Amino acid sequence: MDEANWTPRRIVEELNRYIVGQDAAKRAVAIALRHRWQRSRLSPDLQEEITPKNILMIGPTGVGKTEVARRLARLLHVPFIKIEATKFTEVGYVGRDVDAMIRDLVETAVRMVKEERTGSVEDRAARLAEDRIVDAMAPLTRESPPTQNPFEALFRGADSSGDQGTGYVDQEERRRIEETRARIREQLRNRSIEQDVIEVEVQDQPPTLPMMGGMPGQDDMQMNLGEMFQGFLPRRTKRRKMTVAEARKILTQEEAQKLIDADEVNSEAVWRAEQQGIVFIDEFDKIAGGEASHGPDVSREGVQRDILPIVEGSTVNTKYGPVRTDHILFIAAGAFHVSKPSDLIPELQGRFPIRVEFDALTEGDFYRILTEPRHSLIHQYRALLEADQVTLAFDDEAIRAMARYADQVNRDTENIGARRLHTILERVLEEVSFSAPELSGQTIPITKAYVDQRLAKVAESIDINRYIL
Repeated sequence: MDEANWTPRRIVEELNRYIVGQDAAKRAVAIALRHRWQRSRLSPDLQEEITPKNILMIGPTGVGKTEVARRLARLLHVPFIKIEATKFTEVGYVGRDVDAMIRDLVETAVRMVKEERTGSVEDRAARLAEDRIVDAMAPLTRESPPTQNPFEALFRGADSSGDQGTGYVDQEERRRIEETRARIREQLRNRSIEQDVIEVEVQDQPPTLPMMGGMPGQDDMQMNLGEMFQGFLPRRTKRRKMTVAEARKILTQEEAQKLIDADEVNSEAVWRAEQQGIVFIDEFDKIAGGEASHGPDVSREGVQRDILPIVEGSTVNTKYGPVRTDHILFIAAGAFHVSKPSDLIPELQGRFPIRVEFDALTEGDFYRILTEPRHSLIHQYRALLEADQVTLAFDDEAIRAMARYADQVNRDTENIGARRLHTILERVLEEVSFSAPELSGQTIPITKAYVDQRLAKVAESIDINRYIL
């Protein structure tokens, strides 16, 4: 769909299908994405002057911070990565440097572009793969004796017996082979020989060689030796036995890769990463705090200062070429229970001008999460058990009881937000899931009494632990 149709209101409405509440956050990200489309309609010189309005999300765990960003990227089909700030170290320490987030973003963009280009040539690649399968099952011979190329034999590893099916045959034999090939081609199109085993020649994957580099803070120096020499060595092939269905899949992928221009893919991927990419940095509060650390620990402020130039706008070298970060949208998120956003260094604070606070989830929110989203947990569990022909019938009071238990456990123990619902539903449906194969064809009612029976001991153990500890 054209990006012009994705108005802020339309984006929020689409997010509401998957995420309950958090209207302020949805509006903020929708406006930020709309600004990116508006910027693309301006003159090139003005586009360079307009930088993205990075967003800082503040709220407890499990309230939807990551899900808002992830769903947004899926809706608009733009490169998106999620990373944790705690995985990075300042320069000079062993660990990942901050440039790695941009390299990961470009890798994501390359996969997206490859999938799109593969889809556009899929029909042609399937026809070429079909031709190769026919050649493997009924080789078409030549009418004159072939000449042996010594260089071809050297690189392709031809055996002394010569290539199969390249010998001289008369016209009658050739006509018979053509009829056989036509029959095989018809069977391939009818999918009637998918499980037949054939021997085909496929590309041989080169062995993965050790990584170079490994110096602290030098992730860009680490490269795969196999990739480095891939362009210099001839592409090797080997003969493998597999079913027709497997051969169709593998050969279609090989033919699609041949039809795709790798340079165009890389160029398009770099452009998308620069102009449309979204980097979601989680656990941002863990690197907040300007006080000096003691001992050999990595300085949190040092990590902030390494992230700063990436967010401000710099150039990161990748194996696909240099990538500018000036117009990448950065979304940082953290609970900020102990530290505060003001504990970040001032320069970094200024690079996240939009602040969005997420509300803690209530019992009513849990009920809505279980019932309203398009792929709610209840819908997922119903679908899973339907694979065993078991039908779950949830009573409304039972759903409200599960929401109440989730809210109670979060208040009495660690508040993990909506993730608590996974624990609650697993406990409620544990017996049904275990016995599902024996319950095939039955409808299992999930009532409030059943929920209380399954979760009563959970509440009791919480009360006991509260007093013991």
